[in-house]
Amino acid sequence: MPLTDQTRARLMHVSTATLCTALFKRGLRNQFIQNVRPVQAQPQPMVGEAFTLRYIPAREDLNTISVFLDHAHPQRAAVETCPPGAVLVIDSRKDARAASAGGILVSRLMKRGVAGVVTDGGFRDSPEIAQMAIPAYHSRPSAPTNLTLHQAIDMNLPIACGDVAVFPGDVVVGDAEGVVVLPAHLAEELAIEATEMTAFEDFVSERVMAGQSILGLYPPTDERNKTAFEAWRREKGR
Repeated sequence: MPLTDQTRARLMHVSTATLCTALFKRGLRNQFIQNVRPVQAQPQPMVGEAFTLRYIPAREDLNTISVFLDHAHPQRAAVETCPPGAVLVIDSRKDARAASAGGILVSRLMKRGVAGVVTDGGFRDSPEIAQMAIPAYHSRPSAPTNLTLHQAIDMNLPIACGDVAVFPGDVVVGDAEGVVVLPAHLAEELAIEATEMTAFEDFVSERVMAGQSILGLYPPTDERNKTAFEAWRREKGR
């Protein structure tokens, strides 16, 4: 099911933590990409459908600098064909000893309107990427060219990224905490539920900061807290 503008907008305002809880309720426990973090100090929210690129270990006789003369090279092709509004997700086998991409390629993605880029490896030119208006996630900076260890082999097929299965069209959501992958057919209902959960969590946070005990509040086993929450929603317009 394609990502709608309404679902995208809802997902821009919920946290990966809340989405992970909603996924857990549905039996999905391994959707948060492990050991990736935002390149930017204060990343903007990231939401988009997954477009994937897969690397295998480089074989030196096949992965020379001359491969970039081929316009159909999978890395170059992925950068030029990842749709606007999508997120490029790169399977680097959790190997950050060589870069998955660098500043020029990420700049091109940004200029093409891509919503973000994620790798379970590393980016080179990370100080420059940190200043760009495109969310980017990696495990750590890595200066060596991707050709050193990574051979781009195919794109827009199922991959693994940070121990999570990522299928083309899955909905990828990123915030300051990390990146979660939503199965495409669940994205709309997860967005609706997470929006409701966020309203309740904001109410609870206000009450806790005012000194209230979490007992009977979180979860709301005390009916008085349910009534108070409904009144709070009316007051806040949520």
